[in-house]
Amino acid sequence: MDLRSELLKSIWYGFTALDVEKSGKVSKSQLKVLSHNLCTVLCIPHDPVALEEHFRDDDDGPVSSQGYMPYLNKYILDKVVEGSFTKENVDELCWTLTAKKNYKPDRSSSSLLPEKDAFRLWCLFNFLSEDKYPLVMVPDEVEYLLKKVCMAMSIEFNCVELEDFFSSQDSVQQSGINVWVFLEMMNSGKVTKGIEKSIISMAIEEVYREIVGDVLKEGYLWKKGQLRRNWKERWFTLRPSNLLYYTGEDRRDCQGNITLDGNCCVEEIDDDQTLFAHWIKNILFPVLPDRDGKRCMFCLKTLSKTYEMSASDTKQRQEWTTAIQTAIRLHVEGKNSLHKDLKLKRREQREQREKRRQAKEEELQRLRALQEERERKLAELELLKEAQKQAQALMEQDEQRRRQQHEQLQKALEVQLREAEEARVSMQAEMALKEEEAEKQRKRIQELEEMQKRLEEALQQEIKARLDEEAFRYAQAGLLAEEEEKMKALMALQEEQEEYILKTQREKQELKQEMEVKSRALDEAQRQLEEVRANRHRVDQDVVAAQRKLRQASTNVKHWNVQMNRLMRPIGPGEKRPSLGSSFQTFQIPSQRDPGLRLRRNSGTQDRDEESKENVDNSVGSDLEKRHSHASNGDMDIP
Repeated sequence: MDLRSELLKSIWYGFTALDVEKSGKVSKSQLKVLSHNLCTVLCIPHDPVALEEHFRDDDDGPVSSQGYMPYLNKYILDKVVEGSFTKENVDELCWTLTAKKNYKPDRSSSSLLPEKDAFRLWCLFNFLSEDKYPLVMVPDEVEYLLKKVCMAMSIEFNCVELEDFFSSQDSVQQSGINVWVFLEMMNSGKVTKGIEKSIISMAIEEVYREIVGDVLKEGYLWKKGQLRRNWKERWFTLRPSNLLYYTGEDRRDCQGNITLDGNCCVEEIDDDQTLFAHWIKNILFPVLPDRDGKRCMFCLKTLSKTYEMSASDTKQRQEWTTAIQTAIRLHVEGKNSLHKDLKLKRREQREQREKRRQAKEEELQRLRALQEERERKLAELELLKEAQKQAQALMEQDEQRRRQQHEQLQKALEVQLREAEEARVSMQAEMALKEEEAEKQRKRIQELEEMQKRLEEALQQEIKARLDEEAFRYAQAGLLAEEEEKMKALMALQEEQEEYILKTQREKQELKQEMEVKSRALDEAQRQLEEVRANRHRVDQDVVAAQRKLRQASTNVKHWNVQMNRLMRPIGPGEKRPSLGSSFQTFQIPSQRDPGLRLRRNSGTQDRDEESKENVDNSVGSDLEKRHSHASNGDMDIP
């Protein structure tokens, strides 16, 4: 559990204390005060504008814990430096906020704990609670904490009282209890019945300093000076990282700080060895002997110094040496707190117990399922035996019926074999006749294949003729478009000539010259138009020739179609094959028309008729109409 998690637990109580309506939201003004106080106790600079900027997109309403967490992490917790503040001040701030709302003990009770003890129990609860919100402490951790308090008071812990309290409380769930139920239990006096409040307060403070303050051990020891070499009694406080010693138990005047690391070690000094060393030292360097003979000594060795200390008895010396060795081990392993490590181990043990319990339950369920499956299979086996007996009887009856049916089938098969032999003979005769007919059909197929080849050649000729016709039509369309452009140019020249005649009467000489130029251009355009018309006339003649070829190809196709239809008709027995001459006499060539060709010609005629309507020159228009009539004569049906 890192520092951020510890701070979040305390801050969570402060946030929920401000949520008066229990809606999960707190107003911005209260959050400003809370943030300012947190920055003060955490010794970090406070930015009063950060909260407004962080929530500037929200309305003036309250802020939920999910909305406050990003601000808390970014502007407060990320700036916290471990060791620059006192965590107890943060806990006191949050306790002050939450106690006003939630901590309401019975003031008339004789077993009521002082406010300071309630605060320390609240801190112990936060330390030992699970890392899930809302914060709860599981019954195992409650029992562990109460055992520590009872050990500090030198009394035996009664588990029955704790179980009775859990069973009497409706709010105690299987997952754990909250801090207010825990404080209510401590104020009820069931655990501390008959014990003075001062002893309870001292025990709570001792447990608080041990668990929350990471104090591995505290007490008086005799320490030998480094310069004057005299013995003085000091109050020692051992933590995982250092060993502090003070002049008194109030820990106000710190006399020294011994830093513990992996290079330190602690050794016990036997009494005989100590006396012999003092005797040798007094012989070589005569000095006054110690006023009080020190026994139960041990020394703490660091890289720079060796500290000699003496405990009151052998048990205390053993406890101190073990505690110092534990602190050195924690430092080597990179752990800052003994009880955090113990808490994680207890949690792992609970998880392992839970896993073992679940595994046992699953194993029991599996065994029950196997037992049920075994009983079901035994019942099924009995049913199968009965069914087997019935099936055996049925099989015997079926066997008799099958024998009778087999005999009947054998007789029927013999009759069918005789009939099949007769049918085989008749089928052989029919197959001979079919082979003769198949030979005739093969010869007819060969003739049809030859006819198909001839038809394909005729079809290729027809396709070629159609392509030639299309090419001629494209050429004719190009000439018509060119003729249309020339006509438009001619009309434009005529319009310009008329405009110039109307507008330039005063400048007659200049207009005459321009008119002569325009006239020459008009003559040139008319000459080009005549050339275009001559080209179009030649194209029309080519189109007529292509149509003639197309009609000839269509005639050939129809002729071969008639021949193929005649060959496809089967020849009956006794019929004679007609001669080719007679078929040619009875064959008549029907009139053939090409709808696609007529549509293209009609469209060309319509386009040319529209051009002739736009022509303002009567002589040119009459000439175009004659050519259109000449072109339309080529669309007549040919019988």
